Amino acid sequence: MIIAKERTLADTIRADFPILHQEVHDKPLIYFDNAATSQKPKAVLDTLQNYYQQDNANVHRAVHCLSARATEAYEGARDKVATFINTASRQEIVFTRNASEAINLVAYSWGLNNLQPQDEIILTVMEHHSNLVPWQIIAQKTGAVIKHVGLTATGEFDFEQFQQLLSERTKLVSVVHVSNTLGCINPVEAIISLAHQYGAKVLIDGCQSVPHMPINVQAMDCDWLVASGHKMCGPTGIGFLYGKLELLQAMPPFLGGGEMIAEVFLEHSTYADLPHKFEAGTPAIAEAIALGAAVDYLRELGMDKIHAYEEELTAYLFALLSQIPEVQIYGPLPQTGSKSRAALAAFTVEGLDSSDISTLLDQEGVAIRSGHHCTQPLHRLLGVTGTARASLSFYNTQAEIDAFIVALKETIDFFRSMMD
Repeated sequence: MIIAKERTLADTIRADFPILHQEVHDKPLIYFDNAATSQKPKAVLDTLQNYYQQDNANVHRAVHCLSARATEAYEGARDKVATFINTASRQEIVFTRNASEAINLVAYSWGLNNLQPQDEIILTVMEHHSNLVPWQIIAQKTGAVIKHVGLTATGEFDFEQFQQLLSERTKLVSVVHVSNTLGCINPVEAIISLAHQYGAKVLIDGCQSVPHMPINVQAMDCDWLVASGHKMCGPTGIGFLYGKLELLQAMPPFLGGGEMIAEVFLEHSTYADLPHKFEAGTPAIAEAIALGAAVDYLRELGMDKIHAYEEELTAYLFALLSQIPEVQIYGPLPQTGSKSRAALAAFTVEGLDSSDISTLLDQEGVAIRSGHHCTQPLHRLLGVTGTARASLSFYNTQAEIDAFIVALKETIDFFRSMMD
């Protein structure tokens, strides 16, 4: 008797992603660079095309039919994002170009107006440059002091050190939810709760968590959270900032221009209500609407289901990678029944450059990332200039992991033969 193999999540939805069904260098594409950007389902691509073919008009500024339809879809996307992360109000979602702009918005609007000399900002050594550079600039302008939480021996957030760094001088804690290099899932609820005991505000970089697991900002109790659309099956050029309503209301505009105003006089201006106060100029209308379509797609699949399937992929990837003696993986190992590890593996191969590895893998149709992944301070701490990174998503399969491992072993053997 032949027993049919149970279909996985990827088996049921891969047809939704046209880009995955192609060959690269005469080999089937295996896309393992999802931490950099995700692929887009047909529903998102169709939404972009439909907007430009049917509804292309500016939002909020006209009464004609096309503008009304565009405005309804644009603001509808805001409602979808708000529901997706469970905000208390739709006004708490501000559309930005990306997560970097969202962090800069908080840095310049809140940071410049609330931080004083000797106030302290706590970051971590694992932060993306987007959550380091803006605070360095603000610290230089305000006289605030930046402190950094280090790593445990297993490559995770050092909560004990964090407790020691906190004080009455701490005004802001800004931390990544999931490291794009270590893959560790930081204990953000505990971080936020403890920081609030000292009166500090907390910003969460959710770029690597929002696309992969359920997020509830009210339960989390963060003050701000940022995410990028292009990492969650949406288009590039769109991201969002979540902020607690009372905080956003107290923050001055980040950019000035059209749309963010109530009234403009030659001598002064008054500003629009939230969230439009922070959305100057013509927004990324098509991109926001398509982000709404991406949220619909993810919600229909179910974030719990996505996270559970990606945990299976992660365990499988690590089981095979760990069998290659020359490979060193960074960050914690996946644990059964634990949500301590995201679906990515940054690794080095003894004696080989990460860019050389990724170049040869590309010849086998395997797309991975190499370099410092915008975490240069972390890589210096790890003692390496760069790592190779395989990052997975729910449309990837165990068969792709098998092919990646074969290609990686062949790549290592090739370089070893060249050295002999």
